[in-house]
This record gives sequence, structure tokens and C-alpha cells, in this order.
Amino acid sequence: MKRKKQYPLLIALWCFVQSITAAGHQQCQMMEEMVARLAPAYVNRFKFELTTDSIERFMVRSDADKIVISGNSAIAMAVGLNHYLKNYCLTEVSWKQQNPVILPRLLPTLSLPITGKAKVKNRFFLNYCTFGYTMPWWGWKEWERLIDWMALNGVTMPLAITGVEAAWQRVWQREGLTDKQIRSFFTGPAHLPWQRMVNVNGWQGPLPQAWIDGQLLLQQRILQRERAFGMRPVLSAFNGSVPLAYKQRHPKAQISEVSQWGGFAQQYRTYFLSPTDPLFTKLQKAFLEEQTRLFGSDHLYCLDSFNEVQPPSWDLTTLRTLPQKLYQSLAAVDPEAVWIQMGWFFYNDQKHWTPETMRAFLSGIPKGRMYLLDYYIDHTEIWKLTERFYGQSYLTCVLANFGGNTMLQGDINKVSRRLDDAISQGGDNMIGLGATMEGFGVNPDFYEFVLDKAWDCGQTAEEWKNRMADRHVGFASNKNRKVWQLLFNDIMPSYVNESGTVVCARPSFEARYLNTTYPERLLQVWKSLLDINSNKREHLYDVINVGRQVLGDFFAHERDSLYKAYKAQHMDAINYYAARMEGMLDDLDELLACDKDFSLHKWIEDARGFGQSEGEKDYYERNARTLITVWGDSRQLTDYANRTWAGLVSSYYKKRWQLFIQHVKAAVLHKRAFDSEACNKEIEAFERRWIEPTITRIAYPTGRKDIKQLARNIYNKWFAPKVGLPKHHATRTDNSAIK
Repeated sequence: MKRKKQYPLLIALWCFVQSITAAGHQQCQMMEEMVARLAPAYVNRFKFELTTDSIERFMVRSDADKIVISGNSAIAMAVGLNHYLKNYCLTEVSWKQQNPVILPRLLPTLSLPITGKAKVKNRFFLNYCTFGYTMPWWGWKEWERLIDWMALNGVTMPLAITGVEAAWQRVWQREGLTDKQIRSFFTGPAHLPWQRMVNVNGWQGPLPQAWIDGQLLLQQRILQRERAFGMRPVLSAFNGSVPLAYKQRHPKAQISEVSQWGGFAQQYRTYFLSPTDPLFTKLQKAFLEEQTRLFGSDHLYCLDSFNEVQPPSWDLTTLRTLPQKLYQSLAAVDPEAVWIQMGWFFYNDQKHWTPETMRAFLSGIPKGRMYLLDYYIDHTEIWKLTERFYGQSYLTCVLANFGGNTMLQGDINKVSRRLDDAISQGGDNMIGLGATMEGFGVNPDFYEFVLDKAWDCGQTAEEWKNRMADRHVGFASNKNRKVWQLLFNDIMPSYVNESGTVVCARPSFEARYLNTTYPERLLQVWKSLLDINSNKREHLYDVINVGRQVLGDFFAHERDSLYKAYKAQHMDAINYYAARMEGMLDDLDELLACDKDFSLHKWIEDARGFGQSEGEKDYYERNARTLITVWGDSRQLTDYANRTWAGLVSSYYKKRWQLFIQHVKAAVLHKRAFDSEACNKEIEAFERRWIEPTITRIAYPTGRKDIKQLARNIYNKWFAPKVGLPKHHATRTDNSAIK
């Protein structure tokens, strides 16, 4: 009898062991498939082993001709692989799929094992805005590479909001709305992040049905791959945003008009259904059940109702009740639900979000059921202003890019200190860190540094920076280390907040971004890069990226000299500096064309790729052009998403400066004051024409292969000693000096 009773126990134990073995095989297989995607010739050179360690850690060691990577999860093994690639092979895996992964012919052997251990459990990645400023036109090949990159960099909580309109379309249909009402509620594809955040409705809609259907399928592939790596994707929840048509069908519902945002006209306003209204709970249930049916659930939900807009009331009781009801609507459908709340709105409106109002907002949520993202610690650490968010769990996050701007920016030293401080002093409710950039920008290494701070690999911040510099040229280089020390310590911290060069600003004599520039020092960096003997892709990228910034910064000097010439009423001097400005823009455009990462062409072609007919292709291109230039229907957000891209410089920014120069010349010729209002009116008309593909065609410069020679030619043309630097405010005013 006793022996018979043991059989069920033995069978259960055998099944448990088999399940563990199968899970381990699956995670090792995920890693083998990743290597096959990234470096297929090396698939037999790596071996992966899953451990049963309760602590998230990895180990990398040599075993005969193989590199053996062990860890207690696929993510831990991926981080171990990336640590080996970056620090021993000097190989970078880019988050952009068009950049190949180049490994040395012989993989370096390890005399001793290398190890790493996670310092925080959760690592969040992305931002609502990234889905507009960087990823709106992505397909599976781009997402597949990014998911590999996220695994390699230890991400466990990726924001996953692609395709959510498919779930909402089904919900609104059941609520009696017509197809036209539903698709007109959605914005164009590139603006969907702001529609999802209750900021704007309908702008450049209606959203095509083919887009909705395609994004549904794409999201299912994204989630399947992220979950296979062991990530817990953060999906959407109902945040109160309803179509005007729904409001009209429910005239007695507690639906309020949301405060104006972004300068948009009344027809694009948003409407907020109060969580205290029974209809809110009904819609939350309908949406979460539909979303779970389509996409599954990991019980993590982003829910942002007051991003850059005001709640219906600042009364403390209301501020306590609204979030309480929001959470209850989640928990009623999913008892395991965790509300992921971005903390940007606390930073963005500190006039209203005081310690008192923040405490009220957070007080009604059970501890552990909300994770706040301290969104922008590179500027302000909200956790220090709120007694560690009054006990709510939080992740400390770094933003560092606005609008996808192409600027050398990111205070790596301050960020390093603040992340260390949060990890050591942030309390038990500080449960992770993250990167929350609005757009990917041009500083990918900065975000890898942020995510590496989640791990203890025995590497100091200074060692990390030096190894990154070596990686860019392919060998240990003291000269490149010095270049990057100057960039990290002096130059990149100066570019903060929304930023750009004067090239990208609306033309005027006064136009400047808030960032401080050090063009002479950056010019030294560019010269040093040109003198380093390397043709590695990352190094050539640096040559273009720094050169782009140099030309942009010195363009401001030329504009200032034009102003001096105008004030002196010297037409020859005006012609001279106008020609220099246009010439500098031409050279900038040609330099940018050498790398697809700095070209408008991919952005436009990817957008057009979603269209079936010519009309659809033009629709997507119009939406793509709009976001990075005029943004909306007013001037309020124009140039917010500026970027120095080949084709954009020549067809858009240069044309605006030419219009400006024409008005300056006309003022001097006719002996009248420069009319900025008339100039701006003409420029704005040009901007609105430019976003129309059928009106303004774009001619893209041809990219050259001899990047360094081109860069040297440009450097010598503008900055060689015999030429002399363009002097700030210097102006030629004697006609004999102008040839």
C-alpha cells in the first residue's frame, strides 16, 4: 500500500522536473536563435546553460573552443553575452536592424570566468512618445532587432502599446459607434501616442483599417517574442478618453472636456469620462477583456489620464477619489493588476502637483499595486520631493531625449550618481530603473550605460566609458578615450531639454535653443576623430554625428554675422554671409547622407511602405512629414521634433533660411526695417506646403563611401587654420574685403 501511494508523488515529481527541463531548454534555445539572427557564422561558438540560481546573475567562461554563458534566465544569459561582446570582442549590437553585427574572426578566450549580478529586479524601457518619434513606421524586422537589443541590455518591462486601436475598435463597435466615428476618433499613425495619452483626437485621421489590422498582427508577434525571453510587457488600460460620438450617445454621463493641449483647434479636443461614473467600469472591463483576448496579459498596465492636461478638479478629495476608482476598475477585471504610472505629469506641472496634491493622488492605491516611473531623474528626482513617493513602488528612469532631436546630449556623470543614489538610498519601494526617452536620438551608448547600471559586473563608470571608446574604433585607443572623456564630461551635458541647432529653428535673428554650445571645443573633438586611424562603423558614425553638431553650432555664428551686416546695412556683407550659410547647409546635408541613420529617406520610405495605393502612400508620408516639422495645426509644437537629417536639411531647413534671407535683403534694398511678421507668414505657408507629398518633392543627396575624406574636406573648407574660424558676431563691413 505504501509503495502504491508513492506512485502519484513520483509521477508529480517527474512532471515537475520535466517542466523545469523544458523551460530551461526553451530559454537556451531563445539564446541560440538570437545568436543565429545576429551572427549566424558563430552559432556553434556559443553555448548556453540555464542555472537554478534564485539570484539573477550570469557567468561567462571559456571551454575549449566555445564561450559558455550561464544564467538563471534568458535575460541574464543575454546580458552576459552582451557583456562579453562589448568588453572582450569590442562588438556593438545596434538597436537598428540595418546595422550588421561584426565579431572578430577568433573569439577572445577568457582566462577566468566573468560574472554579473542584477542590482534591481525591474528594468523598464520606452515611452509612449517613442512609438511616434521613432517607431511608427517599423515592421517586424525592426522590432525583432530591438527586442534582441532589449534582451541583451536586460530589459524586463518593455512598454508594448502597438496595435491597441484594434481592441478599442471592437469595444467602440459594441458601444454602437459607426466605423467612421471610430476611425475618425483615432489620429494618424505617428500621432497615436498622444491620442493614447488623452492629448489629441482625430488629427490627420481617419486611421486606415489596413493600419489597424496590420498593427494587431505586429503586436502579437512583438508580445510573443518578448514573453519568450521572459519579459513582462506593459500593455494599455482604459484611461477615460472617449470619442465625442460616445459623449453624444451618453449626454448624462460624467464626461468633461479636457484642457487644451498643443495649440490644437476645438475639433481635436479630447473628452474624459470620470472614473466615478459606472460607465467607466463597464468600459474598462470591456477593453481589458478584449485586449486580453487579442494579446494576453502579464498584469502590468500603463494608465495615464493626466499627461500634460489637468484633472477635472484640484480638490484634494477628488484627487484622492479619481485614482482610487481608476485602480478599482483595473482590479475588478484583473485582481493581479499593477498600474504603471509615468511620473512625467508630476514634473511637468509642479505648480499644481505639489507634495500635497501628489500625496492625495497616491494615497488611495494599495501599496504594491502601482509602479510609478520617476520619468526624468536626469533633471528632477521626484522621489526626493515626495518622501519616496509616499511608499508607493517606483522605478527611477532617465529621459535625456525630447522629440527624437539629433543632439549630442546626456549628462552621463550626473545620471550615474543619481542612479547609484536611488539604488542605495531609494528605499525598499525603489524596485527598478529604466530608460524613458521620447525618441532614440543619436546617443545609443548613453542608454546602454543607463541599463548597465542595473548590473554589478565589477566595472566602474570610468572603465565603462573607456571600453566604449575602444569599442567605437575597434582597439584600445587613448586618443579616442580622451575624445569621449571630453564629450561625456564637458559637451554632452550642455545639451539638455528640448534641443537643436539654429539650423533647425524657425529662421530669425534671435532664434536659439536653450542648450549651451561649446563649438570651439567640439571642433577639437571632430579634428581628433578625423585623425584616428579607424574605419569601424561606430567610429564613422561618430565622425558624422560630431561633424553634424559642429556645422550646426557654427551656423549660428554665420547667422549672427548676417545680423551684424544687416544692422550695418551692407548688402555685400549680407550676400557674403548668406552664401556662407547656404554653403554650410549644403555641406551638412552631404555629410549626413553618408549614413542612413541621418537620412530622411528611410523615415519617408518606411511610411510609404504601409500604403497599398498611391493615395494611401501619400497619406502616410504626409503624416510622417508633419510630425517632424509642423507637428500639429498651430505653431505651438512646430520644430519640437526637429532633427538634422539629409534631405530634411536641403528641402526644408535650407529653404526656410533662404526665405528669411530674401526678406532681409529686400529690407535693406528698399531701406525699410526687416518685417518679421511678413517673413514668418511666408515661411509658415512654405511649411504647410512642404508636408504635402504631392506639392513638394524631396531630392535626396547621394551618400558617399569616403566618409572621412569628405569630412576632412568640409573641415578644411570651413575650419583649417589658413581659413580661420568663423568669428561670433564678426562681420565684414568693408566692401573691398568681400570677393
